[in-house]
Amino acid sequence: MRKIFFVAFAGLFCICTSCNSETAGTSDINKNEQEEKNLAASNVVNKAFETGDVSSIDSVVSENFIDHTDRGDMKGTDSLKAMVKMIHSSFKDMKMEKIHEVADGDYVYNWNRYTGTSDGTMGMPKGPYDMTAIEVSKFKDGKAVEHWSFMNMQEMMKMMPQQPNMNMNNKDTAKMRK
Repeated sequence: MRKIFFVAFAGLFCICTSCNSETAGTSDINKNEQEEKNLAASNVVNKAFETGDVSSIDSVVSENFIDHTDRGDMKGTDSLKAMVKMIHSSFKDMKMEKIHEVADGDYVYNWNRYTGTSDGTMGMPKGPYDMTAIEVSKFKDGKAVEHWSFMNMQEMMKMMPQQPNMNMNNKDTAKMRK
């Protein structure tokens, strides 16, 4: 009797397990497909920044898009297109190297390296630059709805012109006033 009970229990366990994993597998496939679409959309936006071509922005970015910048929130696809054009004109030879990218649910995380030459506008000194940043984009219904960028401040500070030494004594300050 125990053998029959054990065989029946083992069979029931296998059936229940296979039903549960098939359902989880279907949702995992749907999640992975959406994450792949989000990654592809993120790459379209990255390409726009590198080339200056904004013609594909509307297909991957929501009309209600918000870019959270250090100068405040920029809203809408028109502001994003203007930013792409301004960055491309200020950094004509910009190259973007993707170090790593991850999609997790509604979010895409890109760790990028940017190199090129600045024309001296947009708060950067004129000349070459080499910096990294983490770009985070949130997606809804297959389109980017929000973006944040996190720059490596040590790299930014290396590119900035040297500031005068603030540890001057009174004699040094008197000489500067003359």
